[in-house]
Amino acid sequence: MTHAKGARIRVRGLQPAQVLAGLAGIAFLVVGIIGLTRTGFGNFAGHHDAGFWRFSANPLMSLVRVGTGVIGLLLAFGSGRARTFGWLLFIGYGLLFVWGLMIDGLISNNPFATAGNPLDMGPADTWLHLGVAALGLLIAVLPARRTILLPEDETADEPALAEQHTEVIDRDRVVGATEDTTPRRRSFLRRHHDERGPEAAREERPPGLAH
Repeated sequence: MTHAKGARIRVRGLQPAQVLAGLAGIAFLVVGIIGLTRTGFGNFAGHHDAGFWRFSANPLMSLVRVGTGVIGLLLAFGSGRARTFGWLLFIGYGLLFVWGLMIDGLISNNPFATAGNPLDMGPADTWLHLGVAALGLLIAVLPARRTILLPEDETADEPALAEQHTEVIDRDRVVGATEDTTPRRRSFLRRHHDERGPEAAREERPPGLAH
């Protein structure tokens, strides 16, 4: 087996991106469930007075938070998937931040003005979404902890394993050859002797042993 001369770098262990993705997923899931317990499912996309401090929590927004939490927990079980969750947070909540600026009037041109405000977003929610988008970007670009693996660590045990494997193969071949050739040789000699018959066998005996 041919190995590269230089050392190889591998990603190993629990990565910081996975930890942040898991914590963010738990936080979103808890906040979404608490919001649903306070508002129920009535007036699904309308305004509710029950919320968290200055943050709104109508049923639709609570379901969005629950879905975000579930996705975060599912994608936290892999380094690459955790970074994918970070990009989803950055893009999704970044768009919500921009939409919130339009709803608050900070951006005058709102192409979604006819849609109203189904998530019941206020100024506090808009800046919260900016923070969530920043967290998603951090998860997406957070460097991974890597382990340097030297080639000598991989090739140290290979000669012994190769020799043992070759010995097993040779032993199997010898045993197979013995089992296959010996019976055939015996049967050939016996068949050759039987074809010659008793008269040929008697002729081969020495004259003194004829009787």
